[in-house]
Amino acid sequence: MAEDQAKLLIVDDDEDILTACRLLLKKHFGKVVTTNKPDTIPDLMAEQDFDAILLDMNFTAGENSGKEGLKWLNRILQIDEKAIVVLITAFSSVDAAVDAMKLGAADFIEKPWNNEKLISTLRAAVRLRHAQSEARRLRNQTRILSEDLSRHHHPIIGESAAIKKVLALVKKAAPTDANVLILGENGTGKELVAREIHAQSKRGDEVFVSVDLGAVPETLVESELFGHKKGAFTDAREDRVGRFQAAEKGTLFLDEIGNFPLSVQPKLLAVLENRVVTPVGGNRAVAFDVRLISATNVSPDELKNSKVFRPDLLYRLNTVEVHLPPLRDRKEDIPLLADAFITQYARKYNRPAHGLADDALALLHAYDWPGNIRELRHSIERAVILSDNDLLAAQDFASLASEKPAAGATLDNRTLDDVERETVCLALDKHQGNISKAAKELGLTRTSLYRRIEKYEL
Repeated sequence: MAEDQAKLLIVDDDEDILTACRLLLKKHFGKVVTTNKPDTIPDLMAEQDFDAILLDMNFTAGENSGKEGLKWLNRILQIDEKAIVVLITAFSSVDAAVDAMKLGAADFIEKPWNNEKLISTLRAAVRLRHAQSEARRLRNQTRILSEDLSRHHHPIIGESAAIKKVLALVKKAAPTDANVLILGENGTGKELVAREIHAQSKRGDEVFVSVDLGAVPETLVESELFGHKKGAFTDAREDRVGRFQAAEKGTLFLDEIGNFPLSVQPKLLAVLENRVVTPVGGNRAVAFDVRLISATNVSPDELKNSKVFRPDLLYRLNTVEVHLPPLRDRKEDIPLLADAFITQYARKYNRPAHGLADDALALLHAYDWPGNIRELRHSIERAVILSDNDLLAAQDFASLASEKPAAGATLDNRTLDDVERETVCLALDKHQGNISKAAKELGLTRTSLYRRIEKYEL
């Protein structure tokens, strides 16, 4: 924010001083609010966010100890511990002003002041406020990006007509700032498409921040997206920016938007319409600049059900709608996908596999792939780990031969650990990595599931 847009609060009991400050400072700063009653400070701070506060140290006639200023400094910092306060002091209160600096004041200026000195001091205070805000945003952004980098991302692979149609639409939509809604079954690669849109957009050099709404408890959705203030709820031990602010200037990807609680949808709609967010426990709105991409595995017909999703919110999200085909509708891409996954996992696990035998390729083509590309990737990973051959054969994909193996079917030399690992993988895939839901389906506690994830390095 430029200094000429900054908001200042001036607190002094002398109306002449307030008038002089207002006339001088309004030429250099965006907004100057004045008050001669310090007890109005809490209400004024609740109404708006001030970049700097100019605070007198004495308000009672004959008082020159500066104790009143120290009292209100403490009150201001209780309301906003990051507030930037510059004290106005008479010569006799300089010692108190120095003490105030130790308590958290940013600076002080003596009466009578030099106008240029006052302006430069307040400009420095505003820059400090903005620098601290930017540092907090970058810390939160770094944390979120670190989480994102720990996840695996693959390029979009395929030459089928179906995937070429998707990529053509991506090429048209990416350069705009239009909201995009990606529809597709689980495992089809919706996040990869979102990342490709971001990469080809004018925001491609900025951050890409994603959040899986299916993995966020309903009670924490607002905090995750909009941020929260310290003390807003039991575990809110410090201020935290939400994903909207963390994605500033870049792209925010809301995965599994179909799981977005109906009770919170009006707030998301208001955020998108007004382009501001208000942190949980806060009362000041913060502007943001992001490009929004959403995705869901919910069918278009279900999304149009007003009991599931607000129509006005859906209109906001799907300015451009991308339908991602399931793998069964683009089977000609299976050889390319399989080769890429074999190369990846052979290198990761130091295994000899480097291709597919004809019978394996035929089996992969014949299978219906209900789990789509994610299921193909896990099948390839499992086969690479268990096979000792240069080419993966059909027997290395025995689990795909039938979705319901006949009674008495063998485990094809797989160990109990192999079967358990596969079962855990399938449960995690089905629930998009949601530990609670996967554990419930497997009949395990979260702790037991975490132990197995660690055991099999999933």
